[in-house]
Amino acid sequence: MGATLRALRALVLLAGFHLLGLLLLALLGALDWVAWRWAPAVWALKTYVLSFVLAVPVVRGMLMLRTPRDEGVAGVPVTEAEEPRLWAAVRELAGRVGTRAPDEIRLTADMNAAVTEDARLLGLRGGTRRLYLGLPLVAGLSEARLRAVLAHELGHYANSDTRLSGITERSRLHVARTVGRFEEKSGLKVAKERARQERKSARRVARGKTAKEVDTTGAGFSYRVMARIYTAYGRFSMRATQSGSRRQEIAADLAAARIAGRDATASALRALPALDTAHEFYLNSYATLGVEFGMLPPHGEVFGGVRHLLDARAEELAGMRAELPTEPATPYDSHPPTAERVATIESLPDDGRSAEEDRPAFALFTSPEAALRAVEDATLTPEALAMRRLDWPDLVHASMTARYVRDTEPLRTAITELPGARDDRAAGEGTALDLDLGIGLGIDLGLGIARQTEAFLDAVDTGAVWDLVDRLPKSEEAAAATGRAAREFARSSLRRELARLLTTALTADGRARWQLSWSAPASLLLPDGYADALPAALDAAIADRPDTEPLRKLLATGGAL
Repeated sequence: MGATLRALRALVLLAGFHLLGLLLLALLGALDWVAWRWAPAVWALKTYVLSFVLAVPVVRGMLMLRTPRDEGVAGVPVTEAEEPRLWAAVRELAGRVGTRAPDEIRLTADMNAAVTEDARLLGLRGGTRRLYLGLPLVAGLSEARLRAVLAHELGHYANSDTRLSGITERSRLHVARTVGRFEEKSGLKVAKERARQERKSARRVARGKTAKEVDTTGAGFSYRVMARIYTAYGRFSMRATQSGSRRQEIAADLAAARIAGRDATASALRALPALDTAHEFYLNSYATLGVEFGMLPPHGEVFGGVRHLLDARAEELAGMRAELPTEPATPYDSHPPTAERVATIESLPDDGRSAEEDRPAFALFTSPEAALRAVEDATLTPEALAMRRLDWPDLVHASMTARYVRDTEPLRTAITELPGARDDRAAGEGTALDLDLGIGLGIDLGLGIARQTEAFLDAVDTGAVWDLVDRLPKSEEAAAATGRAAREFARSSLRRELARLLTTALTADGRARWQLSWSAPASLLLPDGYADALPAALDAAIADRPDTEPLRKLLATGGAL
């Protein structure tokens, strides 16, 4: 489909949104007329009020003529003076694609690249072009693959995709905002009805009656109906434009193959799903590991640290690149399945340009570290920027230790409630969560948990530990168990809680340390001999005739790592 037909289709869909609004307003007007002619005055007044409140979001959506521009997108604009090699590569690729180069390049924290254009007069005139380039994506690509990605994005300019997308985007935005207003009003109506029924139930209880179950099924019904009408039109619009959007992506892929080479383009497409998965895993398991305790990686490593993960798991990523998604990410995804895109490119004749590994994509940057720091400063919240920064090994150790301190809090609280136990929480807990440390946790915390561990072992010797463990949270299966099964569940819980408490004590006083690994989960480095002796000592402590002496000896020996 040519640019003219695509523009016409987008205009028809945009006009359809307004026609839908006019139709709904006409229906509301007809309802008012029927009420005026035949309904009692009270019901007619209620109908007028309902029509008015339903008409307001419809009219507001129809009058929203301007699509907000993307100046607010997080990112760092870089000039040609700051990154001459990157700009030179983009200009060269734009020339080969046959289009005007972007006016701005913005570096972002996304595992993605994208282009936009502030087109005017419904796409008849071009506007400011922006290229958004995610630095985590750059970190996972070679220079040849990055050139293929850039050629793909510039291909959208050459095909007028960005100029015409504004019309389609405006239609989608109108629908989304109108649906949002109706859903907001529906939510307020439901909340108001719930509060009314809860107050009524409270009055019934005060009079000695049974409270009725809160039922808000009918609240906000008219708003939900209107939202569903617009949602249905939005889905129709997305379906109507989906095939065209997917053809645009294939066209941009073909442009990339022509400019950057068949193999480099196919290799880049294969890499994208694997890199996206790796990036999400990195953010959840590494970059934000210490956020809940007020800690972050070194400056520039929050987004740049993904490079370590990609290097360490290169073999795993290679396997992921061989297994491509055969289905779109969502039913309305504008991109075809990756497997289909790769198959299209790999079916092209061999152009003699192999996809052998060459320089990393960051070779196009004057200072990758400075770029990563700048994007981090522009992307993170002020609260995140104010967090303590630790080197990766110290971050992993401090975060895992603090996590164990937090997770053993219910057990340690229960220990302090044992007869004769000392309450060291005031001395220890603040040190754990404050983490005013360079390499380990403070000695006050270590002493506090050591005393609590001794108290726990004393409870094992006296038999009081079973009551203590019984007060801890249980699974549904454990809570329902009786007799011998309940005892085995309790024994398993005792061993688990004891192992966690010992781990916390050993890491708190410096005898054990959590080790960073980019290819596997963090591991606990124990003093010499502990790894062999600890399992047997734990088994002895939870036996029918408990013996805590082996554990006490382990706790009494060994120095800091």
